[in-house]
Parts: sequence; structure tokens; C-alpha cells
Amino acid sequence: MVHMKKSIVFVVFMAAWLLQGCYTFKGYSISDDLETFYVTNFKVNAPLAPPTINQTFQEALKLKVLRESQLKFAERDPDLVFDGTISGFDVRAVSPEPGERTAFNRLEIRISVEYTDNTNEENNWNSTFSFFQDFPSNQNLLDVQDELIEAIFDQLLEDIFNKAFTNW
Repeated sequence: MVHMKKSIVFVVFMAAWLLQGCYTFKGYSISDDLETFYVTNFKVNAPLAPPTINQTFQEALKLKVLRESQLKFAERDPDLVFDGTISGFDVRAVSPEPGERTAFNRLEIRISVEYTDNTNEENNWNSTFSFFQDFPSNQNLLDVQDELIEAIFDQLLEDIFNKAFTNW
């Protein structure tokens, strides 16, 4: 009986060890063949965007992939490349109130991403991702802009990561 329990533990351990590189409990999988990635200098094609928004986004995307995958950052001959443009940074009034006032303003950011898998071109894609955050109309955008951008980027990064590594 003790020998059988040891055998079961050994089989479970070996299965976990063999599968460690190809599946994660977060629901994404990254081939063991992929080792490196690169994030290019995203362009800004949104006149109202802060001047350093592309650098903030690039760094956030780089950190997300480093933290949540086994991939290493490499500038030369990367297996995967993320390239793109911040194509929208728009503020508009939402939630009208009586008297032609609005209760909230909405900041929406759009990012176009070109994903290149240099090991398998069938995995390449181009997509545009967008997300928004509302803020009270009595607040100045500049006062809340950094926290809004951070919250929007959190969702955009999750969407981009999922598209890249879960094929949704």
C-alpha cells in the first residue's frame, strides 16, 4: 500500500514537471519553443494624448510579459514582437443630466497592436484594443489622468496578453 502511494505521488510529480512549461493555471499557454520577445517603440497617433504615454505603455507591456510568462526580453532576433500605435485618446461627455450638464466624462484609449511570431507566421495578428474609464465632470482631466490611464492600461494589457497567449 505504501509503495502504491509513492508511485502515485511520483506519477503526479512527473506529470506536473513535464507540463510546467506549456500550461499555466491562469489559462494561457506559451510554447516551449518561444524564448524571447520585444516591444517596439509604439507610435502616438492621438493628438490629445500625453507626450510620454507610449513609453508608459511600452514599459507596462514589457513588464506584464516578463512577470506572467517565462519569456525573456531581447532586442536582437526575438521570437515575438509587439509593435503598434496609440491610435486614440479621447474625452467625451456621458451620462447627461437636466440642464445640459453631464455627470461624467469618459476617457477612452485605443491601441492598435501588430503581433509577430517569428517562429510561426500563422500566429501573427493585427488588432485594435480599447477601454475607457469614467470620471466626474467636475474633475479636471489633468488631476485624474494618471490614475485613469493606469486603470485603462491594466485592462488593455490583459486583453493584449490574452490575445497573444490564449488565441481568443
